[in-house]
Parts: sequence; structure tokens; C-alpha cells
Amino acid sequence: MALETIAIQDKSLAGIAEKVMHGERLTLEDGVTLFNSNDLLTIGQLANVVNYRKNQDNVYFLQNLYINPTNVCEAHCKFCGFRRDEGDEGAYTMSMEELLHYVETRFHPGIREFHIVGGHNQHKPFEYYLDTLRTLRKAYPDVTIKSYTGAEIEFFSRISGLSIREVLQELMKAGLQSLTGGGAEILTERYRMKMSPEKASTDMYLQVHRTAHELGLKTHTTMLYGSIETLEERVIHMLRLRELQDDTNGFMVFIPLAVQPIKATAGIKRRNSAIDDLKTMAISRLMLDNFQHIKAYFINIGTQLTQLSLQMGISDAHGTLIEERISHSAGALTQQALTVDELVWLIKGAGKRALERDTFYNVIKEH
Repeated sequence: MALETIAIQDKSLAGIAEKVMHGERLTLEDGVTLFNSNDLLTIGQLANVVNYRKNQDNVYFLQNLYINPTNVCEAHCKFCGFRRDEGDEGAYTMSMEELLHYVETRFHPGIREFHIVGGHNQHKPFEYYLDTLRTLRKAYPDVTIKSYTGAEIEFFSRISGLSIREVLQELMKAGLQSLTGGGAEILTERYRMKMSPEKASTDMYLQVHRTAHELGLKTHTTMLYGSIETLEERVIHMLRLRELQDDTNGFMVFIPLAVQPIKATAGIKRRNSAIDDLKTMAISRLMLDNFQHIKAYFINIGTQLTQLSLQMGISDAHGTLIEERISHSAGALTQQALTVDELVWLIKGAGKRALERDTFYNVIKEH
């Protein structure tokens, strides 16, 4: 696409458009300008140009199963409706037998990944979290284990007395093959002190992923947007991830997550707007020039907005999930899962090629 074919309405985006078309890296100021612009179509078209250079018309998805072994958590993050204190109504911690039963009753042979995150349950030793992986690895040796967030890894270090590197090495021995992206929230200390003061700091989250990359793990990363952060903080978040990616090239995908309003009954004004969701995904594609993929998380934004995002820089439509709990406990109104047929329908409906992948973006099948 030539620059002349993009009808730029907001003239403040002209210089940014020139940079994008020439493959030049965008700055913090560029990112803030993009967020302050209402010219969504120009932003989306520029993101589409960048995505096409990287992925052509390919959109990826995988068949995965979400597993949340415990919702007991020492932290009290203001955006979370999932956590419980031990003894609370609804609190649970799966035994290994309960874990296997949970998986067995939901598993089918197409599932290629277990996505495992949970509460920071201080009543269980580090060995419990290792046993979770060992149990699944033994029962399902062919399924990739993508497990735990950067914040969980920091928590494991505290309760075990091991270093971050040692924690990751023990988890890898138990079956860990990739880290999930959660726990990033917004990577500024102003935000973290207000919203999640008991969890890993900005530097610690980045250090966990840096260490994982040094150990040979490819990982995922996220941004939880739409609460108290400023637009500049969103861009700072992206730049901190971009800087780490420059050093390690260990991130496979960036996942913007629209914050949920805790209660399913929350009105429309308590939810993120569709315009902001699309803009944030497109700007992610423009700022994170060293990331191969940006993912649309249909759990938080819905299936129709996910489909539209595939024309605005998104190359990953996520997965089947089977049963999502965390966002739905915080008020998500979307489906908890999609079938392969539904994902393929969404992707092809956007005029894209539907590629089923494994955790590491190896293509399993074109649908």
C-alpha cells in the first residue's frame, strides 16, 4: 500500500505515516500522538501495512485449554474478581487428582497447549506448583505446557528462597515450556503501587522474562489497559517491552487486554469503548516493531471486534480455551470458549487465511 492511498484525516499523523511507510521506529511522542488522535481509520490502515509486511494475510489460532489450579491469592489487585482468601466462599485449590479430573473431562485430542495461571496461594509450597506441571506432563506428554505469569515466578522465588533463575530451571525440569503473558498489567510503578502493590514490580516482571529468554524459553506478554493508566503510560509500557525484545528477541506475541469492570451488571460507561480497543491494538502493532504478532483477546473484546481487528494489525485470534474463568469472574460478558469452526469462520470472514498453530507458531494446518 502506498502512502498516497491512505486518506489521512488527522494531519498530525502525516509524519508518523511517513515513518511507518519507510520502516522507521516510532517514539514515545509518536505513540502519544496516535492515542490522542481520533483518526482510527488511518491508524488501522497503518497497522495493517505493518502487519502485512510481517504476516501477509495469515491469522493464527490454536486449540488450547485454560487451567486455573487455585484462586487463593495473597495479593489484592484492584482489577481482579477471581481471587479469594483461603476459607472464603468459592475459594478452591485443586489436588493433583482434582487437576487430572478437571482436564480429563474437558480434553480432546486436538488440544496442543495447557495455559496455566492461578492465584498466588501462599498456603502451598513451591513443590505444589512443580507437581502441577509434573502431573500434567506425565499424563499428557505431547501437550505443550505454557504456565505461570512473571508475577507468579516472582512469588515462587519469595516462597521458595530460590533465585528467579533457579525457579525457572526447576519449573523447566518439571515440564515448563513457555511463560504466559499475565502479570504485566501496566509497567510503571505509579500504576503498580495503586493497582497491584503486592505483586512483582516493573523491573522484576521484565527481569523474569529476560531470565526466561536467557534460559531459552520463548514467552508471551500482555498489557491490561483501561483503568487508571495514562495514555503515555500505555506507550511507556510498550517501549519497555520493545527494549527488552531488542536485547533478547524472546517474546513471541503481545496481547493487549481490556480491563473488565468486576461486575457483569456494570453499565456500558464502566467498560472500555470499542474505539479505544481497536486503537490500542493497532497502536501496539505500530509501536512494537520487533514483535512478530499482536493478539486479539476475544474474551475481553468480543468476537465481532476481534474479527474487525484482523483488518487493523492483528495476526492472532487466540484459541479455543474450553473454559475461561479469570476475565469472566471480573465481569466479562463474552463467550468462555470458541470452537475451531467458529474461529475459522471469524478469520475467513475477515478475508484472511486461518492457520492453526502450536504454542510456538509452527503451522499445524491451514483451514
